[in-house]
Amino acid sequence: MKRNYETLMAEQIKNTEKGTKLLLHSCCAPCSSACLERLKEHFSITVLYYNPNIDEREEYEKRKAEQIRFLQETGWADFLDCDHEPEKFFEMAKGMETEPERGKRCYKCYALRLEKTAQTAKEKGFPYFATTLTLSPYKNAEWLNEIGENLQGRYEVNYLFTDFKKKGGYHRSIELSNEYKLYRQDFCGCKFSKR
Repeated sequence: MKRNYETLMAEQIKNTEKGTKLLLHSCCAPCSSACLERLKEHFSITVLYYNPNIDEREEYEKRKAEQIRFLQETGWADFLDCDHEPEKFFEMAKGMETEPERGKRCYKCYALRLEKTAQTAKEKGFPYFATTLTLSPYKNAEWLNEIGENLQGRYEVNYLFTDFKKKGGYHRSIELSNEYKLYRQDFCGCKFSKR
């Protein structure tokens, strides 16, 4: 039976003290916008920008700069940077280069980015971690929540269940992107999805 991640998130928030620290993995400023707007009243958020899947350095830096600018303009979260590490993505993707979009390679990519988030949350004392990836209609929220749930056990950090595209989340991210004039890319960033 399919789980309702919206309900699960609401229950977690209800049972969490206001101001609890949350490490939120972000793929880009547009996706983070609606997620942060939704969570900022409940959590003290730090955005973790870890995206080794973004192939081109120029594209990576452009997206990171937009994320930083958005956070500076809104004050909705702190920012935590990571090394780019595209070699980790290519190592992970070996043998899956021709996989279709939303296939095994994407699952492994989600796991790579979420594991880094869980590991960082553990190291830096964040009680919760989550990802903005569930906002996109192109990303599999079921997979993302499954990975997050498994990692919370391994790293002993609570995973915040989400499906941010629900309740008009994706539409709201488009509105906020227009309002803040955010750069919206048209692919995830990996060279295999570009085609």
